[in-house]
Amino acid sequence: MQVARLHGAKDIRIAEEPPPPPPAPGEITLRVKTVGICGSDLHMYETGRIGYTVARQPFVLGHEFMGEVAAVGAGALDGQHQPLQAGQRVAVEPAVPCWRCELCEHGHPNLCPNHYFYGLYPQDGALRERMTVSARNCFPMPDALGDETGPLLETLGVALHAIDLSKIRLASTVAVLGAGPVGLLITRLARLAGAARIFAFDKFAWRVRLAKAWGATHVYNVDDCEPAAVLRDLTGGRGVDVAIEAAWADHSVQQAADMARPGGRLVLVGIPPDDRLRLQHSVARRKGLTILMSRRMKHTYPRAIKLAAAGTVKLAELVSHRYALSEVARAYARNAAYEEGINKVIVRVPR
Repeated sequence: MQVARLHGAKDIRIAEEPPPPPPAPGEITLRVKTVGICGSDLHMYETGRIGYTVARQPFVLGHEFMGEVAAVGAGALDGQHQPLQAGQRVAVEPAVPCWRCELCEHGHPNLCPNHYFYGLYPQDGALRERMTVSARNCFPMPDALGDETGPLLETLGVALHAIDLSKIRLASTVAVLGAGPVGLLITRLARLAGAARIFAFDKFAWRVRLAKAWGATHVYNVDDCEPAAVLRDLTGGRGVDVAIEAAWADHSVQQAADMARPGGRLVLVGIPPDDRLRLQHSVARRKGLTILMSRRMKHTYPRAIKLAAAGTVKLAELVSHRYALSEVARAYARNAAYEEGINKVIVRVPR
């Protein structure tokens, strides 16, 4: 089968490898169909690391994905404890927790210290034709959702978790820094949650335009203004109830803190390239900010599927570019360069 491995920074190579063995009990063999490229994938692609995880040998990227069940191991139940069958289309939650530790038993599988994650070294991801996955991480996709929507259910799940942490209330004011796919979905969900005014910021003109279309009431290019000053003027010096950082978590973290009102909430979603958090202590302390670190998602796939299937969140509209697996190196290079119009890139795996 065809497999794309990252051999080092900006070095993705296609190779032929044997297919996986038959699935063990509680597992399935997945015929991968579509894979999304995420900002965290780009960190690993550009530097060979993310946070303190360093890729020490070639491995397969890809944690946003869906496919068709090709074979089913004994007792393979999906994420809602229903039997899986060959031929079903499923979206896959990439984080596999142990389900037995203190965090898992308290309902926080996203914080499980014993988990592994498809597409994060050393666990191979989905940029290959077939793979073995945990059945419990699979969620059947309704016919209303196309194959390209499947990878974006993971992105929507991340946005849902961030919104859950934000505790947005009716008529709240919200700032969203970063209008990539996650930021756009957060913007849309903030409107659905009842936010009255949503201020969106990004450095790319096409993303600023998209933020307006996805529900922001005010949009700004950060290269054309001083974001915190603009927001203070618009809110009469008060700031916003909730500031959500969904960019690359560099100076944008401080900007988000500057935008939050005293007693407000600061939700950090972005991952900094250098694994450092930059935040002026006095600003956060004097405002008494509640700071929340958003770690992936938890228990969000069923809700994500319902929102997408109902058309409440139109995931397909996020997709801007499509590539075959054989073109994956070019897809990553273009996405990392943020070429004009790049939003969500989908890799189609079948030959």
